[in-house]
Amino acid sequence: MTTILITGANRGIGLEMARLHAGRGDNVIAVCRRSSAELDALGVEVIEGIDVASDESVASLANALGSRRLDRLVNNAGILERNALNELDWASIERQFRINAIGPLRVTKALLGNLGKGSKVFIITSRMGSIDDNTSGGSYGYRMSKAAVNMAGKSLSVDLEEAGIAVILLHPGWVATDMTGQTGIPVQESARGLVERMDELGIEQSGTFWHQEGYALPW
Repeated sequence: MTTILITGANRGIGLEMARLHAGRGDNVIAVCRRSSAELDALGVEVIEGIDVASDESVASLANALGSRRLDRLVNNAGILERNALNELDWASIERQFRINAIGPLRVTKALLGNLGKGSKVFIITSRMGSIDDNTSGGSYGYRMSKAAVNMAGKSLSVDLEEAGIAVILLHPGWVATDMTGQTGIPVQESARGLVERMDELGIEQSGTFWHQEGYALPW
C-alpha cells in the first residue's frame, strides 16, 4: 500500500487528489490548516493546524508522523494573489513567497527522515513560474514565487539523488478552484492527470517540470 502525504488537502486539487488516492486503497495523510466537511467525509487520516509558512507548525507535523515512511510527499499548499505593476502589494508578494516557495522546501526538509530510496517528492507549481513561457507579464508575486519553488525543486533533486529520492515539479493546468475564481478545467480532470504523472514519473525524471497532461514544460 502506498502512503502519500498531501499538503493543502482540505479543498480544491489537494482534496481531489486525496479522494482519488483513497479510492484506490492508498494510505492518505491529508494535511491542512483547517479540515473541511468534504475532507472529513473521505475517512482518511487528517492532520490539521499545519501552516507551511511556520517552522514550529511544520515541526509539529514531523512529530505527528514519527518514523512513518512516506512513499509520496505532495507539496500542494499554495496561494494566488494578483499583483499588477501599477498596484504592487509588497506584503502580498512576501506572503506568496513564504507559502509557495519556502513552504515546500520547509516541509520537505522537515520530513526527510520519513523519505527513503524510492520515495517521490512532488511540488505542485505552475507554468506561470516559467520564464520562457511568460508572454503576458503581471502576477508578480505568484510568478516570482513559483519560479523560486521551481529552483528549489531542482536543487532538491540534485541533493537527494544519491538517496534515491525523486523530486518532480508538476503544473496542474488552470483549474476551476477558489484560487482561480472557479474558472478553468474541472478539478477532477486536473487531479486525474496529476495522479497519472505521479504514478509514471520517477527517479529518471527527477528535477524536471511537467504538465499534468503528460508533457515536459520549459523553465
